[in-house]
Amino acid sequence: MKRRDVLRNLSLLPLAGVIPVESLHAAPPKTAATTSPYFDPKTDLFAELGVTPIINALVTMTFLSGSLMLPEVLEAINSTSHDFANMYDLQDKAGAKIAAMLKVEAAMVTSGAACALTLGTAACITGNDQQKIKALPNLPGPQKEVIMQKTHRYLFDQAVRTTGVKIVEVTGAAEMEKAINENTVMALFFNAADESSITHEEFVAVAKRRKVPTFIDAAADVPPVENLFKYQQIGFDLVTFSGGKMIRGPQSAGLLFGRKDLIEAAKLNHSPHESPIGRPMKVNKEEIFGMYAALKVYLQKDHKKEWQEWLDRTKFISDYLKSVPTLVAETVIPEGVANVFPGMLLSWDQTKIKISAAEAVKQLLDGRPSIFAGRKQDKLSIGVVLLRPDQVEIVARRIKEVLTKAM
Repeated sequence: MKRRDVLRNLSLLPLAGVIPVESLHAAPPKTAATTSPYFDPKTDLFAELGVTPIINALVTMTFLSGSLMLPEVLEAINSTSHDFANMYDLQDKAGAKIAAMLKVEAAMVTSGAACALTLGTAACITGNDQQKIKALPNLPGPQKEVIMQKTHRYLFDQAVRTTGVKIVEVTGAAEMEKAINENTVMALFFNAADESSITHEEFVAVAKRRKVPTFIDAAADVPPVENLFKYQQIGFDLVTFSGGKMIRGPQSAGLLFGRKDLIEAAKLNHSPHESPIGRPMKVNKEEIFGMYAALKVYLQKDHKKEWQEWLDRTKFISDYLKSVPTLVAETVIPEGVANVFPGMLLSWDQTKIKISAAEAVKQLLDGRPSIFAGRKQDKLSIGVVLLRPDQVEIVARRIKEVLTKAM
């Protein structure tokens, strides 16, 4: 039987009558998956594959596997991995709970914020039109257009262009209004852009006057937690945040939320539907449960307490390095909206400690444990928010070793 025949006949299956309800949530049986003779759960897979574990002493970066998932996320993944789920039902119900937490009309879990950009754009193009959904990215007729400020063009707008649209660059609100035409399907605002010629409020106002949906990419823009609510309140129709950054959900998960009709259209362009543009961007059930759990924890935590813990880490490292001659340790909080949390800049007299910041970065990365740090001009840049508690002293000790060795 073909998969589409199975899907077509799902409603005919008497699922509720086949298995007693109480057995659905019983402890997982000990099967080959849990008692495999081929795999020892105590195996060091890093060592087996020859991959070096890295301490991330900077910021969340996809190539460094994002952030470390919260214990509650790992528990959500493990506790839901033993049973199957109808993915349509799970996405709908998890999305409804997430929407309630974020106080929006609708929400869904995506495979990262980049996937959300593709799905949100597709939703604005197709609505619930099945012919358009099947045709993307090669929609018949004139090419559809997405408005962006010229200073907002960035690498990830390729995820938007994947749907077949053309990016139309504008500068200023008047030029934006003039650029909107019958082929305009969406206006995209990149929240972490260095410069904006149009404010958030002006951007939304122009688009609403012309009945064009607005989408804001705020992938890395928590903390503060208030940002999860800020942009919908301004009036953006669609918002995306990464799930695998400071919310600390699965690295491959993201959030897309906003207008109900657009979220429903985004779902139609996504897996588990078999043919749309978002099919290759599927999320599994564990990622959906994990993202839901991560958001619950993030919204409920004491953010002021966490911020103070980060500041305490910078003080600990500063105090640890006090005995290093000429070293100056600064606690810094970046300006802007992305990756705004405490970090450190370390500088020293290089005539007395004969090592550059670039060489210090290399030695930290090449050492054991391997520590990924950065540099800003000729200062060593250290992030503290992604360190496990036991790694704070390790980082401080390794920095001290590298610097004192160069004296």
